Amino acid sequence: MPKPTDYISGFPPATQARALELKEQGKLLDVVLKRYPDTHTITNNAALYTYAMDLKRSFLKSSDPVSKIRFSDKISAINNALGLHTFAVRVQGNKAKRKNEIRIASVFKEGPPEFLHAVVVHELAHLRHRDHDRAFYRLCVHMEPDYHQYEVDMRLWLFAIA
Repeated sequence: MPKPTDYISGFPPATQARALELKEQGKLLDVVLKRYPDTHTITNNAALYTYAMDLKRSFLKSSDPVSKIRFSDKISAINNALGLHTFAVRVQGNKAKRKNEIRIASVFKEGPPEFLHAVVVHELAHLRHRDHDRAFYRLCVHMEPDYHQYEVDMRLWLFAIA
C-alpha cells in the first residue's frame, strides 16, 4: 500500500510542506474540490470501456486495439500505480495473440472527472509509447492540453483522501 506522502514525493519541498500543512488543518481536500467541484457517472466497467474507447477513437485510431478496460481494487495496493497498461500474450495453436488491457484504480470511480480523464489518457498513451519519455507526454498533452495540471492536482487529491 503506498504511503500517503508517496503521491506528493516528486513535488518541490515547499509544495510538499504546504500540502502537509493544509492536510493537517483539514483544508487540502476542500482546496482541491473547490477547483474541481464536479463528479462523473462512470462507475462501472462498461461505462469506463465506452468512455476510454471514445477517447481512443478520437485520438488513436491507428493504435493497437484494446481488449479490456476495467476498474481494479488491487492496483494501488499491489503496483503502487493509478492505472496499468498490460500486454497479455495468449498462445492459440501455433500463433501468439497479443491483447492490450487497461486497468484503472477503483478510487477514480468517485471524484472529479478531470482526474479519471487524465488517468485514462495516460494509459491510452501507452498504446503508442511504452516509456514515460518526451513523446509519451506530448501525446498525453495532445489528448488533454491540461494533462500536467490535472496530474498535479490529482496527486494532491489522492494525498488529501489517503
